[in-house]
Amino acid sequence: MPTPMLLRSLFIATISSNKFLLLPSLRILSFLAVPDRTFLFNVDRNPVLKAILKRTLYNQFCAGETEQETRACVKRLKDLGFKGVILTYAKEMVFDFKEGSANEHGTAEAVSVEEEQATDPDIEAWRAGTLRTLDLISEGDILALKMTGAGPTVTKAFSKGNLPPKQMLTALDTIAQICKDRNIQIIVDAESQHWQTGIARTTLALMRKYNRHGKAVLYNTYQAYLKATPDVIAAHMAEADKHGFTLGLKLVRGAYMASDDRALMHDTKAATDKMYNQIAHGALQQHLFGFGAAASGRPFPGLNLFLASHNRHSVLSAHRLHGQRLEAGLPTVPVAYGQLHGMSDEVSFSLLAQEGETPEVFKCTTWGSMGECVGYLLRRAVENRDAVLRTKDEFVALRREAVRRFWWS
Repeated sequence: MPTPMLLRSLFIATISSNKFLLLPSLRILSFLAVPDRTFLFNVDRNPVLKAILKRTLYNQFCAGETEQETRACVKRLKDLGFKGVILTYAKEMVFDFKEGSANEHGTAEAVSVEEEQATDPDIEAWRAGTLRTLDLISEGDILALKMTGAGPTVTKAFSKGNLPPKQMLTALDTIAQICKDRNIQIIVDAESQHWQTGIARTTLALMRKYNRHGKAVLYNTYQAYLKATPDVIAAHMAEADKHGFTLGLKLVRGAYMASDDRALMHDTKAATDKMYNQIAHGALQQHLFGFGAAASGRPFPGLNLFLASHNRHSVLSAHRLHGQRLEAGLPTVPVAYGQLHGMSDEVSFSLLAQEGETPEVFKCTTWGSMGECVGYLLRRAVENRDAVLRTKDEFVALRREAVRRFWWS
């Protein structure tokens, strides 16, 4: 890790490992994330404020505001030894269950039939922006899609559990075909539950077409903190078995606790952790939710697994299990791992340092303007607050390395 990056990580870890520094920082970030602030507090218009955020939080967790900055960041991450990057564009919408409306980068206003039938400029802008993002990565990388970034026509369909308009489906088909041709995978991000049924339905339709011959071009994201997740995964596994495609299963703990209905989630973090590990280990053992190993179980469908987690125990135990099954000649599934850019580097490098087969480890990052990314930064910070407060070990490791470098210099 280059020394400037090390020192910036140490600065961020100093704050994030101390709740008396972290919680006020989150309140400041929440204040700045509100759009249409006056010049003094507008992160895009105030050059001093923008410069401070750019040199600290933005550069730590985001790839760049321009294509040139983003390409340079992608190269730096790969030079550190990671298999590749997961890149997404920051624009999205978040439905606030408490307020009953969408916010951040859009509205939940009704869309007329005439508007639905016309060429939608929001969908076209999303398509163009996604293709720009695709141009910033290469073979072996992953493109992450936030479908709600395509605007209110799309989110209206998703809120009813429907597929999006034909214009959006055509755009998705174009993107998926390019990715397949270039050997780039696609992760469709989980979003607010208000829209998730429609998003998952759309992703399954794409999987049926592109996830063939044991290779997942597309992954759907499943959130372990939701009580319904086992039923959803089982239903999607049944679809994969019935239609003969490979299910792309990206597993996360969850990222919308602040805005979704709390009743949909497990009551405790321990329950979420247990579910996460159950799904991960079950998939690796090909025995999950009635599919696989058991004599009475249904045949285990084709499945590719992606474990996105900052939890050291979860990822290392999964990697060990995968290695043990390969060594013993037991059935398992392809698996890769991912952590957020700027977070849990100790977990990422611990994976890379494991003996035996080197795991495929990715760093997930986003690009876009400062204003677009502040909302992303806030959501990531809030939803990872408990994990961030447990970064003492990473702080100690970073401090030790900084002392070592400057002592020997």
